[in-house]
Amino acid sequence: MSSGNAKITEAELEEDLGPRRVYSTSSSSSRMPAFASVLAVIAILYFGKEVLLPLAIAVLLTFALAPISSRLRKLGLPRIPAVIITVVLAFLVLVLFGLVVAGHIAEVAQNLPAYQGNIIAKIRSLQEGGTDSGIVRRLTSVVESVGRELSNAEERPVTPGSASRPREPVLVEIFAPSRPIETLTSLIGPLLGPIASLGLIIVVVIFMLLEREELRDRFIRLVGYGDLHRTTEAIQEAGSRVARYLLMQLVVNCAYGVPLALGLWAVGIPNPALWGMLAIVLRFVPYIGPVIATVLPLFLAFAVDPGWSLVLWVAAIFVVLELTSNNVIEPWLYGSRTGLSPLAIIVAAIFWAWLWGPVGLVLSTPLTVCLAVLGRYVPQFEFLEVVFGSDPVLDPKERLYQRLLAGDPDEATDYAEEFLEEDYLEDYYGKVAIPALLLAEKDRRRGVLTAEQMEQVFGTAITLVSNLGEIAEEEEDEQKETEAAGRLSTTLKEGNGDESELPDGRGKTVFCVGGRGPLDDASAAMLAQILQVQGAEVVAARHSDIPNRRAMSLVPKQSNAIVVCFLNKDSARHAAILVRRFKRIYPAIRVGAVLWVENQEEEQPPALEQADFVATTLTSAAREALADAPPSLVTPARKIRTRRSSNKTGITAAQSRI
Repeated sequence: MSSGNAKITEAELEEDLGPRRVYSTSSSSSRMPAFASVLAVIAILYFGKEVLLPLAIAVLLTFALAPISSRLRKLGLPRIPAVIITVVLAFLVLVLFGLVVAGHIAEVAQNLPAYQGNIIAKIRSLQEGGTDSGIVRRLTSVVESVGRELSNAEERPVTPGSASRPREPVLVEIFAPSRPIETLTSLIGPLLGPIASLGLIIVVVIFMLLEREELRDRFIRLVGYGDLHRTTEAIQEAGSRVARYLLMQLVVNCAYGVPLALGLWAVGIPNPALWGMLAIVLRFVPYIGPVIATVLPLFLAFAVDPGWSLVLWVAAIFVVLELTSNNVIEPWLYGSRTGLSPLAIIVAAIFWAWLWGPVGLVLSTPLTVCLAVLGRYVPQFEFLEVVFGSDPVLDPKERLYQRLLAGDPDEATDYAEEFLEEDYLEDYYGKVAIPALLLAEKDRRRGVLTAEQMEQVFGTAITLVSNLGEIAEEEEDEQKETEAAGRLSTTLKEGNGDESELPDGRGKTVFCVGGRGPLDDASAAMLAQILQVQGAEVVAARHSDIPNRRAMSLVPKQSNAIVVCFLNKDSARHAAILVRRFKRIYPAIRVGAVLWVENQEEEQPPALEQADFVATTLTSAAREALADAPPSLVTPARKIRTRRSSNKTGITAAQSRI
């Protein structure tokens, strides 16, 4: 009977869904133009560096200065004075900062010859150190001997049989005293390029701030006129993200550089303000900048102090500041996050440094933030958000299903523990685990999930349930403590946001069993663990135990409810058969079925004949299984047998009816 029902169900399913279709997400012909476009954009960025680099700097400075200009305008200043004051103050701060840094660098350069003796003494001490009478010195002597042999081989005299090598002419350059105008030109010439670029950046920033609304409207008309809402959101998010990143990064760097300068001044490092200011600037460069900001003061401590105590003090200062900045300041400010993954930041730094040099390295993070925002709102560039973004690209249920398919219960447990830091176990099963099994059931119905994969998904899910047993015990103890204190018990959140209290399960026994396959068995095991959290005694069985008559003895005689779980919503006919079978054998026990759905509001549970309850979610299933309602007494239909005559005519008539 069960095999016939299975065939009918599959036939109905094929009739409802139609023939299986193969969908193609993309084709090679559509990928090639996109790849060619990316290569063309990279070529334009590389060969147009002289023009695009100042424009990129101007755009980022516009994002950073726009909030200041807007604040001045809110205070009552007209647009033009507000923009000019903002730009002039910003560039004056940058120029003064650069002049102070240049002055300190010149002072350090003048004092370096005074530290030469300490450097030579420490290098000699390192050469004489080590075991076996100076390993460093021996290695140095070996390198020097190899160098002497190579130089002797080059100066080896020519043999008589070989031709004499002609002497190469010596290049002689005649120096003549230059004129003052030429000297001035040679000094100013290298500075003309940076000065011109700086002036161009200032002018572009001023005009961008003055015509910011006009530029926004033109960008919307050019790119997203058909979808004003999404384009406006993209522009606002890009501007706010970049401005927030630059501002918060400046605050974080100042919170790092100022204590660094004070600490270096306290231990006696020369020019401590220089190293603090360099740390503020260099920490804008991802990963490489903090290393450079650390190495320079350490080298100066190595040169200044004849001993090693100053080096250790400086190293300790950097360790304390790094730990404080990474674990206290940045999480507290909460603004240093850019929405980019750490790997994306590294790759972007390498790419922009190759494309635009050191300046590109500084601009790598803000530019990549803009690309990630572009990928979020423009469908053609969605891959940028997937590649660079830090947000998970898979839903929790999809991520768990992927782990179940891969047979990796450890990583699935790690994800579950992260979820359970804020929610309860029943929330995880109801919102993540059961929907993941529904995805597996959907793949099974499409024919892409084999029997071996279903068993692997079942085994991984059972291991996950076992790994979460400790958390279930903790919630059970918390439930008992809460009820002992007279407070409300643990609540479950419904799909519509309401909270409903689960009944107490102590003193009750429930039998949970899967309906038709391994995936149903996994859902039954999850429901069984939730019922155990409520204090009930639960016995779980697999669907393969149902056809076996001996397996019916697994149901405890004192059971209060029998629950049969199905992930296939079209299994109502098979569920009705199992419910009738259990009701016939155990008429004094409440028997119900669970036809899992992800959202109870979308579909109403079907009515099953002789079933005491039909549930569709974890909350309703647990509540019905632990309810105190009496079972419905259904009198099974009795078959009436008629006495048949023993004559030949009666037998023939009976055979014809059969």
